[in-house]
Parts: sequence; C-alpha cells; structure tokens
Amino acid sequence: MMEGYPVVTDGDSTKQQQRHYYLLSELQTLVKDLPSSFQQRLSYSTLGDLALALIDGTVYEIVQGLLDIQHLTEKNLYNQRQKLHCEHQALKQDLIRKHKDALLSCKSHNLALLKSTQQAELEALEIRVREEQIMMDKKIVVEIDQKVIDQQNTLEKAGVPGFYITTNPQVSRELTMQMNLLELILKLQQKESQAGLL
Repeated sequence: MMEGYPVVTDGDSTKQQQRHYYLLSELQTLVKDLPSSFQQRLSYSTLGDLALALIDGTVYEIVQGLLDIQHLTEKNLYNQRQKLHCEHQALKQDLIRKHKDALLSCKSHNLALLKSTQQAELEALEIRVREEQIMMDKKIVVEIDQKVIDQQNTLEKAGVPGFYITTNPQVSRELTMQMNLLELILKLQQKESQAGLL
C-alpha cells in the first residue's frame, strides 16, 4: 500500500455517493428560487460539480472565511469614510467659527473685503472636501474590486465550478452568476446547519 493515500472503503464510497445525491437534489430545489435566466445557465452537470465540491464541507468553511474578511473590509472602509467625513465637518466648523470671530472684530470699511476673502476660503475648503471624498471613494472601489478578485481566485483554486477571475466590467453576467452560486452555497450551508448535518 502506498503511504499518504487514504484508504477508501465501499462504505465510504457509498456515503459519499449518497451525500452527493443529497446535495445535488438540494441544489436543484434551491435553483428554482433564482431568476429563470440563471436557472437556464446552471446545467445539471454544473450543479453536479458543485455538489461534488461541497461534499466534505471545506467549501462552506472557505466561503464563510471569505464572507468574514469581506465584512471586516467593508466595516473598515466604512469607518475610514466616516472618519474623513467627521474631519471635514470639524474643518468646516472651525472655519465658520474663525469667520464669525473675524466678522465681530472687523471694521465696517473692511467688511466687503473680509466677506469676499471668507467666501473664497469656504469655496476652497468645499473643493478640497469634494476632492478628498472622491479620492476616498475611488480607494474604496479599488479595494472592494480587489476583494472580489481574491474571492474569485480562492474559490477557483478550491475547485468550485463557475468561479474564475472576471475583471472585465462587460462580463457582469458572469459576476451575477457567481453571486447566485454563492447564494446557493450559503443557503445550502444554512439548511444543513439547521438540520444538524454540519
């Protein structure tokens, strides 16, 4: 006997085959909840391959890990954006307070010049705030896009059918298909977990 290879008995093989049929049957039921355009694209063989990938539960763990990372990333990005927003609000409040103080101590003959200068400062701050928000939003989009690529890559390497890196925005159908496949996996995981099968 060669070392490093597990011994598969007929009992193990039968259990795996039963589990495969069970998963395939459950997937076929869950697919009925998807839009008909995606039901048509999910062939019996794709569902069979997906059921095979799910047999040992590893894919469930991978998907859960990817979801945890995604949620942490989203929370972190949201917090960064909120922090920037608060910094901008503080800058605006400081500028408004500074402007009020200056107006109180301003001589009437300088009032028009002061108001003009203050208006220019306020507009400059608004431009700065808008530019920083745009930069932050672009950073967020890039980071989320990278997470999607990481998820696709991980699931492809785990042998989950239908997953590969799709960076072309024109293939949004493929991305939607992958999201539907993930939804099937998560629903099946939840069902098995509730039934005590996991």
